[in-house]
Amino acid sequence: MRRSEREITETEEIRGILDKCKTCHVAMWDGEEEYIVPLNYGYTLEDGVLTLYFHSAKEGRKMDVWNRRREVCFAISREGMLCTAPSPCGYGYCYSSVIGWGAVEFIENAADKCNALSLLFGHQTGERVTFSPQQAEAVCVYKIRCTRFTAKRRTM
Repeated sequence: MRRSEREITETEEIRGILDKCKTCHVAMWDGEEEYIVPLNYGYTLEDGVLTLYFHSAKEGRKMDVWNRRREVCFAISREGMLCTAPSPCGYGYCYSSVIGWGAVEFIENAADKCNALSLLFGHQTGERVTFSPQQAEAVCVYKIRCTRFTAKRRTM
């Protein structure tokens, strides 16, 4: 990381960023061009492993890509506010972010799908909900398990 003074290494601080954000931008390569999609997520962060959970339709462009190539990178960020300075060259923007790399893993087991959907719903709404296997079967549920990710923050 070039700006090491902005790096965040404490798990609880990283969790704080993930808790406040609701959208993860997942980037992939379809063999001809880059492709990025914004997705709502749920997550776990345990023992240095960040696992992001998502759901979507069972077919579409990203599914086509992931059936051929599962490597992705992602960005989760929280905007702050404009950071001013005496000179225009000193201006910037306050933010916090988590960026990482991993591979998409499709979740097939009904109980695991229900658990992932509950994590996702809980993160997005703050509510605890239990999903039925029938509800889980209606969507594609997948995760990105990351052992390589960074977090950083710029403050005033």
